[in-house]
Amino acid sequence: MQANGAGQGQESSELSCLNSAQNGESSSVGGTHSNGLLSSTDNGNNVGTSNGSSVGPCTGTSAASTASSSEVGSLKKKKRLTQAEEDVIRLIGQHLHGLGLNQTVDLLMQESGCRLEHPSATKFRNHVMEGEWDKAENDLNELRALMHSPNAIVRMKFLLLQQKYLEYLEDGKVLEALQVLRGELTPLKYNTDRIHVLSGYLMCSHAEDLRAKAEWEGKGTASRCRLLDKLQTYLPPSVMLPPRRLHTLLRQAVELQRDRCLYHNTKLDNNLDSVSLLLDHVCSRKQFPCYTQQILTEHCNEVWFCKFSNDGTKLATGSKDTTVIIWQVDPESHQLKLLRTLEGHAYGVSYLAWSPDDTYLIACGPDDCSELWLWNVQTGELRTKMSQSHEDSLTSVAWNPDGKRFVTGGQRGQFYQCDLDGNLLDSWEGVRVQCLWCLNDGRIVLASDTHQRIRGYNFEDLTDRNIVQEDHPIMSFTVSKNGRLALLNVATQGVHLWDLQDRVLVRKYQGVTQGFYTIHSCFGGHNEDFIASGSEDHKVYIWHRRGELPIAELTGHTRTVNCVSWNPAIPSLMASASDDGTVRIWGPAPFLESQEADGLNENCSHMDS
Repeated sequence: MQANGAGQGQESSELSCLNSAQNGESSSVGGTHSNGLLSSTDNGNNVGTSNGSSVGPCTGTSAASTASSSEVGSLKKKKRLTQAEEDVIRLIGQHLHGLGLNQTVDLLMQESGCRLEHPSATKFRNHVMEGEWDKAENDLNELRALMHSPNAIVRMKFLLLQQKYLEYLEDGKVLEALQVLRGELTPLKYNTDRIHVLSGYLMCSHAEDLRAKAEWEGKGTASRCRLLDKLQTYLPPSVMLPPRRLHTLLRQAVELQRDRCLYHNTKLDNNLDSVSLLLDHVCSRKQFPCYTQQILTEHCNEVWFCKFSNDGTKLATGSKDTTVIIWQVDPESHQLKLLRTLEGHAYGVSYLAWSPDDTYLIACGPDDCSELWLWNVQTGELRTKMSQSHEDSLTSVAWNPDGKRFVTGGQRGQFYQCDLDGNLLDSWEGVRVQCLWCLNDGRIVLASDTHQRIRGYNFEDLTDRNIVQEDHPIMSFTVSKNGRLALLNVATQGVHLWDLQDRVLVRKYQGVTQGFYTIHSCFGGHNEDFIASGSEDHKVYIWHRRGELPIAELTGHTRTVNCVSWNPAIPSLMASASDDGTVRIWGPAPFLESQEADGLNENCSHMDS
């Protein structure tokens, strides 16, 4: 099929003939559109333009699409398109063609003087879609001069011959397939490993077996379109546009706006049908957990710790008043109600850890506490009260991912691994532990110590190594779900983000007041894109993980905020515990529905204090 000329007397202005799609089936005079779908024409005659260049016939061509060359020439004289404008026209043309609006595309290209793709690319596309493999190979010689990397011809030829080989096999033409394998693919001396795999398909007993083993759609439009997508990656976009290019650019623009939105806290949907392209993406601060939804006042002294369960259905709070309170989260209203109180922690409760399945909860006390409590949350029964020695200081604990073991330790040099009954399994002598965390592999335990560092301890082979080194005491730390990032509260310095794999300091977050009190920060929000921390100035600070400045400062507490916990299942719910004896539950603004209109106009970068 010949290329559709623009009627301007220049080779570079020739247009690909764009015809209506016919279910992907070729005819004797058929061609393909720019998205690789086959089409048929009314007849096989070419229509000559005034300068003799050929224009391929198009079904239902309007009078406007056959405008004379002088009319098109006068348009170009009126306004010469910039490269960016030509690119936009080509992108629009490709998208319209994908929708089947082929006459519109013809008219757009005629009036603009642009072409959708190079005539050689159009011819190549047609031959691929029609399965004319010998002609497609010959087309590669024409395309060679247009390519930035002529060596890519071998790779493209390999892909063509692979498709040819598979189609012969599916049709039962084993001898022809064998000839392609031995006489055409092998002499290329390219990707011999793949050739060995292809040779194994000769043993397939039927077509369904071949398609399953090759993970191939079979002979037809679908597999040939997929082949074209691969082949296009070797061609410059000036020759042939990448598939669905406008759709790709729009999706990238939507994703970029979401990434830059400070308050975006919902699951990303890459489907463009779910968003409006007519407005910029804006998330209101009113949708973010910046507003007090509930104040829990059941504790009668300082609240030192709070932690949501792994499934987000419960919250545990520990206090100086010697109790742990378990709160139930209502799945609809997100309101919390008291479920049960666990009593008897004589020194108070300064740290809590849920088991991986949320069946158990371990409670630890402050520095002078040598005991540890392991509670069955479902029944409210104390399963284990562990104390190895009255001289111990068991102030931190972390569960092994298997849920059958935990590690605990303190600043007096104790570092134990125990089972659910408190039996000592292993110990590490002389490690003054400030905070603990078990990595997902179940082998490495991270421990911050009094030497301003975090080290990794392997209880299986009894090895340890330095991972993080700070210049000031690490008061507490937590680790992201994927085990890659660690969030540290550093005395007099604030909140630091470390990459545990590369062992580098990523970011220092500003604003928080951190002295020598133990304050616990957390990751949170959808995809853990946010970071929250308490502060000695009575506030809760929230940062986007990629920014050093806070995006929100939450006020309401009247004394130091010791701990914050973000609900892992409800991204819009967060809790904070304070020395003022209260636990605050933070959520979106009340009556959000009536305020959505105002929220849409609110600047995402705005920070209320």
